[in-house]
Amino acid sequence: MGFVTGQLIQPYRDRPNEGTLSIYTEFSPMADPSFEAGRPGEAAVELGRVIDRGLRESRAVDMESLCVLAGKLVWSIRIDLHIIDNGGNLIDAANIAALAALLTFRRPECSFGGEDGQELIVHPPEVREPLPLIVHHLPIAVTFAIIGNENIMVIDPTHSEEAVMGGRMTATLNTNGDVCAIQKAGGEGVIQSVIMQCLRIASVKAADITSKIKNAVEAFNTERALRKIKRHSSSIAVDVSGPGAKMRENKNQSVDEKVVNELSSHHMERLKMESEESCVTQSSDVEVKTQLSEQGRTNRSDENTRSFIGGPSSWIDKTEHKTKRFKR
Repeated sequence: MGFVTGQLIQPYRDRPNEGTLSIYTEFSPMADPSFEAGRPGEAAVELGRVIDRGLRESRAVDMESLCVLAGKLVWSIRIDLHIIDNGGNLIDAANIAALAALLTFRRPECSFGGEDGQELIVHPPEVREPLPLIVHHLPIAVTFAIIGNENIMVIDPTHSEEAVMGGRMTATLNTNGDVCAIQKAGGEGVIQSVIMQCLRIASVKAADITSKIKNAVEAFNTERALRKIKRHSSSIAVDVSGPGAKMRENKNQSVDEKVVNELSSHHMERLKMESEESCVTQSSDVEVKTQLSEQGRTNRSDENTRSFIGGPSSWIDKTEHKTKRFKR
């Protein structure tokens, strides 16, 4: 499990306009009985160094974009990796978790204000949309286990295979085929032809894993964007100021433009269909109300016509006419 946090710190003197990136690992005894709580062991230190080397040496994360004020304030990004289950090949699993956490992390936007314009303002997510990290590429770690004296290489070793392996080699590559880092941990030596074969296999696996990470991150961002949409039901207002009653339909929908841009076409089409259905329903209701009002006016005019007798000069109520005849 991996998650990313960030805080504002003072930069290093030799790099005043660059942020920092650090990785911390924790091996829980719940994952494996051999893990001890407290001080990280040799395996935890090695795991953190391999992932850190792949990210830092390849400059996958743009450190200059983390600068707020050169020489004074920069963002410090911290990646915490917690091992909660040991099924084998922890380096590759932790590397994927770290990359996914970096891609989904959002840092608050900062600006300068105040009377003198030197006051730093950290805007909360409700005021301004948080900013993602700039990740140039994804360094994917692919681990091979060396079994036997014949340099038999096993990709993605399990916990049982790691128990009998004679050594381990981890190659970190991106989708462009660039080798970001190589780590050879213990065991016997490996000939050059076997290393080149492992790099070719790792290049193919890196492209496959990268596509899966991007698809998962895109689905997560789409779901997060949908949760931010504020929908308001449409209302109908009646304007009676003129000679005739006019129906005016007002649709009040407040949707953040930035959120709409992140939505996929599937969700946009579904929202459009729902809006069209609501418009059709409301227009039919308006037509029914208009017809009922016209029928009511027609019925009232017929009743008034029947209540009068004769021409314009003798519009007298029937009751008054009978009363006059009785008096005579």
